[in-house]
Amino acid sequence: MTTPDTESERAAGYRAAYDEQMRDRGFAPGAPDTERVGPVVRRTLPGQGGLILYRDLGGLDGDALDAFIAAQRDHFAARGLPVEWKYHGSDLPTDLPDRLTAAGFTPGERETVVIGEAAEIAGPPGGPPLPEGVRLRDVTGRADLDRIGELAATVWADDRGWLAPALEEWVAGRDGDACVVTVAESLAGEVVSAAWVRFHQGTEFASLWGGSTLPNWRGKGVYRALVAHRAALAVARGFRYVQVDALETSRPVLNRLGLLSAATTVPYVWQPPAGARASTSDTPGVGGD
Repeated sequence: MTTPDTESERAAGYRAAYDEQMRDRGFAPGAPDTERVGPVVRRTLPGQGGLILYRDLGGLDGDALDAFIAAQRDHFAARGLPVEWKYHGSDLPTDLPDRLTAAGFTPGERETVVIGEAAEIAGPPGGPPLPEGVRLRDVTGRADLDRIGELAATVWADDRGWLAPALEEWVAGRDGDACVVTVAESLAGEVVSAAWVRFHQGTEFASLWGGSTLPNWRGKGVYRALVAHRAALAVARGFRYVQVDALETSRPVLNRLGLLSAATTVPYVWQPPAGARASTSDTPGVGGD
């Protein structure tokens, strides 16, 4: 087991690699409906709206920063789309959250970026044991992806109609990054949990997403097995790190599995006025969970 000091040093190294390779990327170079505007990358996601990513803001501050934030908001407002500004706790200037709020953005739930060595997270061949009567299966067909959307809608009690089409795009590799989707299902064919991994071309990172699990199957090792399975897939493809933007509900579990907390991030979201939002069919591209 590593000492606290060693863990701190490792987490700092992971954060440096994440900042360099992932902060202003998130999608493969040349992905559809993606453009660089000044220091940020601007992306449109199907059924969800816009996403703004960046490594840093290039020294923008004061009135110039306020005008830049407003311009990004207005770009998506003109299309009737919401937009998420992906803020990290280390971002400068320090009053950036106040400036986003003043521009009409609302902060969402804080997430922790946790990162680990894929080989360590995968563990021994075969992975951790699953509950009796549960198996993992990698899926590609639309029927299975629709079942994942239904599972997520049940777990989160909201509309996840965008999820199956987005997964279909990712599995097809249409934005340049490979993706593998895995379900945990009972012998009766019930999907009890589902998750996916994206392999980010040109980086050392594979990112883990999903993990929604039916309430009566939680605490039985299903999520842990899905994490190990996807880490093993990353190792097999030559990726060094696995990374998760973890809500507080999953961060402690991921920390226990060996992923270290490296950064924090908060989604600041601007919503168009009621009735102004575009339909899903007006929104090209691909999105994430």
